[in-house]
Amino acid sequence: MSNVSIVTDSTADIPKELADELGITIVPLKVHFGENEVYEDGVDLTAKQFYKRLGESDTIPTTSQPTPYQFETVYRELHEKEPDKPILSIHLSAKMSGTHQSAYLAAQNVSDDFHVTVIDSKRASYAIGIIVVELAAMAKAGAQKDDLLERLDELLQDTEVFFMVETMEYLQKNGRIGKASALLGSLLKIKPILSLTEDGEVYPFDKVRGSKKAIQHILTELSDRYGDEPVHVGISHAESAEEAKKIMAEITGRFQVRKEVITDIGPVIGAHVGPGTISISVTKSKL
Repeated sequence: MSNVSIVTDSTADIPKELADELGITIVPLKVHFGENEVYEDGVDLTAKQFYKRLGESDTIPTTSQPTPYQFETVYRELHEKEPDKPILSIHLSAKMSGTHQSAYLAAQNVSDDFHVTVIDSKRASYAIGIIVVELAAMAKAGAQKDDLLERLDELLQDTEVFFMVETMEYLQKNGRIGKASALLGSLLKIKPILSLTEDGEVYPFDKVRGSKKAIQHILTELSDRYGDEPVHVGISHAESAEEAKKIMAEITGRFQVRKEVITDIGPVIGAHVGPGTISISVTKSKL
């Protein structure tokens, strides 16, 4: 039995079977196609269904965060089941969403006896998941909350993420780059390699021409950072499972991989990056 309840949100893109195995509670964000179609990420809209719907729709989907009430309901249910167990709630970068703020407000609304600690991961997709999974595995093995918070500090320092998009269209529609840059990049087949700042904002790490060069550039960067360290590697993808498998095979041949996870980029993150996106997350592992 875990000594700490771990909560995250659906943008962590943790495979359901892994979340179930580790006892991770996931609070869904929402995807909206116009005013009348609203879906809960991963609950009534899977990644596969979302990308199919995206390809058929002329409507640009939007997303919304969980309400404080949703988080408060989760915290109360967890506390009711196990009143003495503290809750660690880890969420999507506050620079990208109000999800962290909703969780924080909910934590303020419940009694101090609930012992809820809300964390801004400053990351997205499995770059959140990789941190959550490492902590949940520790909790399942019997670690106490203080141990998890100490490990969390390490993970926030040691976790790196790079991602590539198939088209700049979705980044442009979501205000990440200008229309002219998106058009020029598409014409020249430029692959922007994106990452996240220390504050959790998307920034252009580099740009190269072609996917193969982009992957090799990322792997070189990761090799420089992690060397022979044991690592936990996650590849999240938007309708690019075969490419994700090829990249993982190359990574496992070059790095000391202790745990590997391939997962779908879910509807909420997918709405902002589009199909064909590949994200590589790595952290030093103690699993």
